[in-house]
Amino acid sequence: MKENVDQNMISKDYFNNEEESFNLREKLEGYLRFWKWFVLSTAITLLFAVIYLKANKPVYKALASVILEDEKSTASANNTNGFADLNVLAGFGASSIENELGLIRSKRLMTNAVKALGLNVEYYQHKGFSTNEVYKKSPYKLRLVSMDEMALQNAMMDEKNILEIKKLDKNTVTIEQDETDYKATFKLGDIVDMGFANFVVESNNGLDTLQTEDSDSDVRVEIKFLKVDQVASSLRSQFDVALIDKNSTLIELSIEGNVRQKAEDILDQLVFEYNQEAIEDKNLITRNTAFFIDERLSIINSELDSVETGKEKFKTANQLTNIEAESSIIIQNVSDYNNKQQEVLTELEMTKAMLKHVNANKLNLLPANMGATSSGMVQLVEEYNKLVLERNRMLKGATETNPLVVNLGTQLQDIKDNISESLRRRIADLRIKKDNLSRQAGILGSQISAVPSQEREFRGIERQQDIKEALYLFLLKKREENSLSLAAKAPKAKIVDEAYSLSSPISPKSKVVMGLALLTGLFLPFLIININRLIDNKINTRENLKKSAKGIPIVGEIPQVSSSEPNVVSMTDRSILSESFSILSANLTYVMSNVPDNGRGSCIYVTSSVQGEGKTFTAFNLAMTLAESGKSVIIVGADLRNPQLHTYEHKQVGFMGLSSYLTDSNSELTDYIEDSNLNQKLKILPSGPIPSNPIQVLRKDKVGKMFEELRGMFDYVIVDTAPAMLVADTFLISKYADLTIYLIRAGQTENNVIEFVLEARSEGKLRNMSFLLNGVKTADGSYSHAYGYSYGEDNSSDGLPSLNWLKHKSSIFIKWLKRQTIASSKFLKKTIKKKR
Repeated sequence: MKENVDQNMISKDYFNNEEESFNLREKLEGYLRFWKWFVLSTAITLLFAVIYLKANKPVYKALASVILEDEKSTASANNTNGFADLNVLAGFGASSIENELGLIRSKRLMTNAVKALGLNVEYYQHKGFSTNEVYKKSPYKLRLVSMDEMALQNAMMDEKNILEIKKLDKNTVTIEQDETDYKATFKLGDIVDMGFANFVVESNNGLDTLQTEDSDSDVRVEIKFLKVDQVASSLRSQFDVALIDKNSTLIELSIEGNVRQKAEDILDQLVFEYNQEAIEDKNLITRNTAFFIDERLSIINSELDSVETGKEKFKTANQLTNIEAESSIIIQNVSDYNNKQQEVLTELEMTKAMLKHVNANKLNLLPANMGATSSGMVQLVEEYNKLVLERNRMLKGATETNPLVVNLGTQLQDIKDNISESLRRRIADLRIKKDNLSRQAGILGSQISAVPSQEREFRGIERQQDIKEALYLFLLKKREENSLSLAAKAPKAKIVDEAYSLSSPISPKSKVVMGLALLTGLFLPFLIININRLIDNKINTRENLKKSAKGIPIVGEIPQVSSSEPNVVSMTDRSILSESFSILSANLTYVMSNVPDNGRGSCIYVTSSVQGEGKTFTAFNLAMTLAESGKSVIIVGADLRNPQLHTYEHKQVGFMGLSSYLTDSNSELTDYIEDSNLNQKLKILPSGPIPSNPIQVLRKDKVGKMFEELRGMFDYVIVDTAPAMLVADTFLISKYADLTIYLIRAGQTENNVIEFVLEARSEGKLRNMSFLLNGVKTADGSYSHAYGYSYGEDNSSDGLPSLNWLKHKSSIFIKWLKRQTIASSKFLKKTIKKKR
């Protein structure tokens, strides 16, 4: 045991086991060994990102902002223009901003915009693998004559609503329909009947932007007919309107789409449609007011003619000329009362006319500038007209039996009854006031009793004339003001910013997609590598073995050999395998430097835990390497259960061997030693026939004598033993070894096997043990493996991959890229066909 401890201390001095510490460079190198996977993963994810960007058309966002005019401020502005004295209606009141936003979002408004822009007919052109909507840039446009919505619905179910227009010459086109094999030729301007629609094909100026007249290639345009309601619903899902500031009426409209110009036109058209509807509502009130004024003017004009005719007859009959001059003094005294009576009578007549109009009106708008001066009356009429407009809007999409319409009718009737009652009370008040003024006038009348009766009668006629003239002039003035209001169509939504599109698409964002693809391409191998390391319980690298070896020296690493490569080293071989065994033999020299030779050869055991870890392969190549250096070497097949030594010789090894020698008490050892066909310095002692009880054979004292005799005959005795973890054969003969090489198979031997090895070593079952890592991948190798053993070889690029290697790898990548491109093109075609 003391000898083992000394040897382990020497091994530690030679191999200088390092303390475990975090080394960033080593960590990075651990990942850089898989750089090809990182490059491949990144290339694949970037390729899929490009395919994704090509398959998904960019979506742009268009914006517009408007200010909704406050109707209260509008009414104030109207009052400054002379409407202050008309307080029956001063506008229909300010509707809440939420209601206006709801109106802008309404399907009806979007439907009107779709019809105005003709968006239910879409134009597409194919370019490469993509199909793009050309909108106004189509070389042809359709002018719809009529469309049958029901027939179009049936055509859309069978995809018969898609046509293709192909140019034949300057004035002739061919219309094709794939689903029905329809094909016909038409002149530009002819009416085309497709069953679901009648239309005329016309040339568009946008032809120059896509196809010149001198081009030899065909001009093909794909036309898709859609239902107006379907297009409106689709656009509404992409449309949004929001209040920018709660303290203002500034709102922002936005819509998303694949065509910038189309999105901008939709926003502009929506604003236009909203303004048109608001102007129509205002004009409706103004037109009702004009009708009321014209009606009253006709009546007043007739009455005024009657009064003036009576005045003329009176003056003729009584031969009167200048009664005013004669009675000016008396009239001056009563002029104040007469003025007051005139004002009261005028207001009384207007109120009576308003009451008559209200009673004759059937839930229609009331005039905006006629009636009494009562503020309560003004509020009632404003509320009445507001409800009438709301009821009219609802009747556009509902019947009069609708509960909401019935409810509004009830409210309107109640308000109308209140207005009538208010007007009746006002008439009663005016009559009382009139009676009071009449009584006062009677008192003054006693003072002018001396005035001739003709004067009194004439003043009565003249008073009636003044009242009618004042009322007539008043109505004429209001009619002109109402006409100006009708002509001045001020938009309700004042445009702040016309529709414009953002410079870059909102989706897909190419920089974000490519960035995510790059990060994903780098992250996936990193994740897979770490997951593999986490769940992998195998020993793969020298670092893995060093952590578990606990001070036991690692004498070398043997690279993984493919089936197409030679598995036996030779003098002329400069492969990684040959260099690995050369390094192994050099390391063994240092490990065994403290083993006394006593003029004898060294005995080296090669063992492992289980079958298939490369014991015979390692033992034979180690023996070959030592023999190539000029040493006399014999390899002993001590695996009596599963001998494999004969597979490495190019000749048939003799049937007799170790088992025959140990069981025959009279035999000579030299009778069983055979020459190797590969090297004259190498001798072979085969395993021989498989005995029925190998353990009994290996327990014989003759085993020790055999090893002593072999040490005296050869410089090195390499022993190919049985797996130590499966059978006890190796432990029985381990005491004869100068060095035990315990083989660990990279990627195959599990970590818990090391515990068995350490336990066997601590119990003295394995003498002077060292580890050897076999089957190491080139990427997992350390030291000389990592540098590829390129020293002394013909390298054309000073450490860089050779030109032939680069050509080979490039050709492989190009072939792979072609396959991916073909697969991507097929995927795009299927996607486009499915979308169509």
